[in-house]
Amino acid sequence: MVPAGLVSAAIVLFAALVVDRLIGDPHSRYHPVALLGAFIGWWGKPAYYPDRLQRITGTVLWVVTVALFALPFFLFSALAPWYACLLLGPFFLKCCFAWRSLEEHTLAVVTALNDGIDNGREKVMMLVSRDTAALDRDHILSAGYESMTENLTDSIISPLTFFCVFGLPGAAVFRAVNTMDAMLGYRDEREWLGWCAARMDDVCNYIPARITVLLLLAWFILKGTAGDAVRVIRRDGKKRPGFNGGIVMAAMAGGTGIQFEKPGVYIIGDGKRSFDEAGSDILAATRAATLIFAVVAGSALFLLGTMINSTGI
Repeated sequence: MVPAGLVSAAIVLFAALVVDRLIGDPHSRYHPVALLGAFIGWWGKPAYYPDRLQRITGTVLWVVTVALFALPFFLFSALAPWYACLLLGPFFLKCCFAWRSLEEHTLAVVTALNDGIDNGREKVMMLVSRDTAALDRDHILSAGYESMTENLTDSIISPLTFFCVFGLPGAAVFRAVNTMDAMLGYRDEREWLGWCAARMDDVCNYIPARITVLLLLAWFILKGTAGDAVRVIRRDGKKRPGFNGGIVMAAMAGGTGIQFEKPGVYIIGDGKRSFDEAGSDILAATRAATLIFAVVAGSALFLLGTMINSTGI
């Protein structure tokens, strides 16, 4: 994002959040991320490639996929006049993050669970990779709210951070990186084909995950539970595989008093409250972190852009 466009970037950021709340994510196979997923699904089949070539093939196709998805965003940013950027930029950015739909998917699990445990298991299966067939009510809710918490970084803070630093192409790059990890980054037959996707997602999320923790702590300071959040981060932040998701989940668990559990893998938090009691607080913390980020980042872009424009740099 060039300095002269920082004020415009702030406007696009705020407008994109409004667009998201108004329309969410249209369910269409022609949505850019749906097309991205279809392309990844087309090439992302390990059976297509010899075992010894899967890592290099996955790396090459990772680069191709990122470049293809980000290219329209780059061309729009580079060639569109300023008024088109202001009018259409929020819709381009909206394609790269998902706030409203993140909430809708989690609340759909809660609603389905109220209609029967089998409905809850079926709905949460769409959000997590674990076997949901034997999950009880608490573990279904844990999986649903875990997905919301982890995706606070993946689906909101990370793409918006990349936008603030690198503009629309940066947001698009992150969306492609994270989508490939979501589809290929597993320790199964996809492990070697998705090797690059998984590691690049970890790298790209490293700083945004820690920004997310700070945002949650800022909210929990206001709620009077930041001390518990810090304590659980120190104790449980490394229990989850990977070095990004665990600290965010620990912050949320400590600040809201709940306990995330993936049976046989990890337990994060103290479990002072049930998910039925704390569900609204998890939702509120997710919204607060998003809005705090938008206010801080948007204000910084606006003020920096104003300063640069006024000094003629």
